[in-house]
Amino acid sequence: MSTNRLEAFSDGVIAILITIMVLEFKIPHSPDWAALRPLAPVFLTYVLSFIFLGIYWNNHHHMLHITERVNGKILWANLHLLFWLSLVPFATGWMGENHGVALPVAVYGVVLLCAAGAWSILQALIIAHEGPNSRLRQAVGRDMKAMASLAAYVAAIPVAFVNPWISIGLYVFVALMWLAPDRRIESHVEREHPTG
Repeated sequence: MSTNRLEAFSDGVIAILITIMVLEFKIPHSPDWAALRPLAPVFLTYVLSFIFLGIYWNNHHHMLHITERVNGKILWANLHLLFWLSLVPFATGWMGENHGVALPVAVYGVVLLCAAGAWSILQALIIAHEGPNSRLRQAVGRDMKAMASLAAYVAAIPVAFVNPWISIGLYVFVALMWLAPDRRIESHVEREHPTG
């Protein structure tokens, strides 16, 4: 099976999730700057979650760009990923409304951890389907960035019950780590098809 429908469906789901998150903002009834102050934690949590969803969307696009075919296992693994991503708006809203409170911060981390785990499963199934010499395997290598992300989430969840702000800092660290240009797949494609 080709990847077209899988990619189109995933794009649609991620777009809807971003829309749901922004619709959660309560519009202030007062027309002054002071009315926006209580929205700051919700907005900052939204920005962080928007970045995470954007990272998943971007990397999903790149991964499927070099994936030649999919099977039923990959379709289910993709749905598994989308399930965890679909919980991002809930976790975002809860953490934003209760900024600095341990349980919502920890639950946000659980959702991020499960999404990252689902991503790793999806990637592994694509590599298994296409073989150890697949373009994806060559591009991602040992995928130390993904392992570092998983480790940060695993650390952040229990730390949230000691100091939620450290956990939030770890979430921001992971987002910044992935925002740094990750050209592994693009570089691999350029090596295969030089434009030169």
